[in-house]
Amino acid sequence: MKLKQIQDLFVKEGMKEDPRGIDEVELSLLKRKQDYDALSEDKKEKFDLESLGNPYYDSRILNGRKETEVKTVMVGIDIETPEILLAKQLINSGKKIDLLIAHHPEGYAYSTFHNVISMQSDILHKMGVPINIGEKLVSPRVREVHRSIMPQNNERVSDAAKLLDVNLMTAHTVADNHVASFLQREIDAMSPRYLKDIIAFLNKQPEYNHSADFAQPPVILLGSDDSRCGKIFVDMTGGTEGPVEIFEKLSAAGIGTIVGMHLSPKGVKEAEKHNINVILAGHISSDNLGMNLLLDKLEKEHGKLDFIEASGFRRFYRNN
Repeated sequence: MKLKQIQDLFVKEGMKEDPRGIDEVELSLLKRKQDYDALSEDKKEKFDLESLGNPYYDSRILNGRKETEVKTVMVGIDIETPEILLAKQLINSGKKIDLLIAHHPEGYAYSTFHNVISMQSDILHKMGVPINIGEKLVSPRVREVHRSIMPQNNERVSDAAKLLDVNLMTAHTVADNHVASFLQREIDAMSPRYLKDIIAFLNKQPEYNHSADFAQPPVILLGSDDSRCGKIFVDMTGGTEGPVEIFEKLSAAGIGTIVGMHLSPKGVKEAEKHNINVILAGHISSDNLGMNLLLDKLEKEHGKLDFIEASGFRRFYRNN
């Protein structure tokens, strides 16, 4: 398959699994096109044209021609300069590697990923939080993350890929959307009564089962085995952790339990303050789940790939 086919499928399937719903995603792209059309010609020259069709700034091709044929891929949760050097060493030793796929964004995909965070407003709205409140709480978080990105040297990894002539792409929100929608759908279907029922379900997933072997199983952070779940919110996508102030609004909207990847100490205090149960499924394990669901679709549509597992990624297959 070609590199362009991989990127196109990642974006298409990421949109299908977006917790906001496909209609909301398409409306966001329409607004972006309207904003572009309203720009002066000099500003259009600097506009990110790919963003008119790809709503996920953090999921991009960082190095490589779109017509490149891909058969063997190295996939890692984090692909930075050491992993690129590792890939080049393997290539020099005779191992064929056509493409590196990173989950976490690097390069341009990292410089711009704060733009993805705004999707949290619509996700919260679907959970019962009024959209005006969601927007007003999420917007400062977008600016905060943007400020934290601005002083960093964001071209290091993409520079390394170019200098070593290694093809590199990132698949962040396109994968996170999959884990969020998959877990929400499966948990809603099973209608768990107790937190221990959710833990049991997570432990049946190979990604979480594997992570438990390395002392990182899913855990109940707030609540107990026999705590009643109430309404469950799987919070797994949207770039990064949202504003801590949102826990009060989620509690008011009737959310009883949050299933997430990770939570800051300040977030834990706020969730506890507002009597919300919290299950931490695990960060890297959840990233693996999202990537595997996405790669299952890729192989189903475009044929089998040879995988090299690296940087915390493990390939697990599901029967679709």
